[in-house]
Amino acid sequence: MDNLGNKRLSYEQDFLNRENLKADPIDQFAQWFSDADQAGVVEPNAMALATVSTDSKPSVRIVLLKGFAAKGFAFYTNYESNKAREMAENPNASLVFWWDKLQRQVRIKGKVEKLDRSYSEQYFQSRPRGSQLSAWASPQSRSMTREELERRRMETEERFKDIDPIPLPEHWGGYLLRPEKLEFWQGRANRYHDRFEYKIDENGNWQIARLAP
Repeated sequence: MDNLGNKRLSYEQDFLNRENLKADPIDQFAQWFSDADQAGVVEPNAMALATVSTDSKPSVRIVLLKGFAAKGFAFYTNYESNKAREMAENPNASLVFWWDKLQRQVRIKGKVEKLDRSYSEQYFQSRPRGSQLSAWASPQSRSMTREELERRRMETEERFKDIDPIPLPEHWGGYLLRPEKLEFWQGRANRYHDRFEYKIDENGNWQIARLAP
């Protein structure tokens, strides 16, 4: 591990100026997300989700963004998972996107809330049948052996073998992170990166500021 200090990459692909930014951060995110998709980034909707427990211990994991709009950023999970329990205890959360092909990062902070059940139903029915069965079979985040998980999978497949569509589980659904702050980061040479922060004020308007790298 001694050679990690020598692993460096000079970021010289692009730059970001204030005049290039859109007034609304969701519009700016939409543009960058489209750029990442067109650049061939593998799963550009993959994002790190950070949550904090009531005893102030953070957790982070990769989840998939499944939609975004003016109201916020949507993702889905098991309501009995560790992350769901932490979000129930403390709704403050953060998202991070890293698009290596473009040398860009987006950080988002805000509060999470459960999506309306109708959205969860709509998304659940769009999933492959195997993923639907997994939502029923897997007690996410609980300790168990592979043999126990395989037994639950087979029991679930038997339970729903003649049922189509598979119903949405009560313990599974979506969340919306309502953004309060977003940062757009563009890598630059010599670590003089471009960073711009959108922060919502008391009147609901977005204020933009350049941050030092």
